[in-house]
Amino acid sequence: MDICKEIKKILVDKEITLTELAKRISDAKNKHYSVQNLSQKLKNGTINAKEIQIILSAIDYKICFLPSTYSR
Repeated sequence: MDICKEIKKILVDKEITLTELAKRISDAKNKHYSVQNLSQKLKNGTINAKEIQIILSAIDYKICFLPSTYSR
């Protein structure tokens, strides 16, 4: 699974632009987070775990770890 592609899909599904996401991240971090920086990190796959956590929180998602043998 490519987490950056999954985040992009979620943004499309929720109709959230990168500009809006960058604003939400900036608000959460109390620090400027540029659209260009966010776009490059998603494109290059260079987002770290803390940033993924902040992004998912900003779009009302969370990380859930399941064993690989988990089935629904």
